[in-house]
Amino acid sequence: MATEILVVDDEAAIAGLVEVYLTNEGFTVHKALTASAALDILEQAPIDLAILDVMLPDLDGFSLCQKIRENYLFPIIMLTARVEDMDKITGLTLGADDYITKPFNPLELVARVKTQLRRFTRYNNHAAEPPEESCDIRGLQISLTTHKCTLYGEPLTLTPLEFSILWYLCSHRGQVVSSETLFEAVWGEKYIDSNNTVMSHIARLREKMHENSRRPKFIKTVWGVGYTIE
Repeated sequence: MATEILVVDDEAAIAGLVEVYLTNEGFTVHKALTASAALDILEQAPIDLAILDVMLPDLDGFSLCQKIRENYLFPIIMLTARVEDMDKITGLTLGADDYITKPFNPLELVARVKTQLRRFTRYNNHAAEPPEESCDIRGLQISLTTHKCTLYGEPLTLTPLEFSILWYLCSHRGQVVSSETLFEAVWGEKYIDSNNTVMSHIARLREKMHENSRRPKFIKTVWGVGYTIE
């Protein structure tokens, strides 16, 4: 069965270009020029990954990303002409997995799509791998085998990247993990200075865990060094 990808961009030419490159790689592409059309497609097709433009006529891509995350965990790549760091941080904090700016090389976009799909597939296949590995830290329970996480008995709905970050920190409990180490372990890519990706995902995790950002109980910041769970 072909992997199905949702492409949301109000510029038909760009959506068409992305469709051509992805189709050539064997993907099935669903195009939408508006957020409302994208939401309609989600109800009809089993989407495996979404590419969202930030600037849409009816609802911005950030809001669309947030709506998708209410019900779906598949990878989301944000696409925008704006290059400000705050835009990137906003997208990642709302649940996006990757971010690429226009103008872009279509081959790079295809490569990023494949990377996100591999990571998501690997995440879903871990459940069949014995033995069970789990951590229980003051009411925070996380299992690598079942890929489930609960906080005080209530389930936490995490994206694959969020789960991987939390698991890595839990499995290295008591150690201070640098942003560079965390990024290269979870993303499998070389860390670049001034990369705010880790910080954005940590902020999103804390939000889901209802953590006080100034005095978190679980994920603590060691300024100038990294993050730790004690």
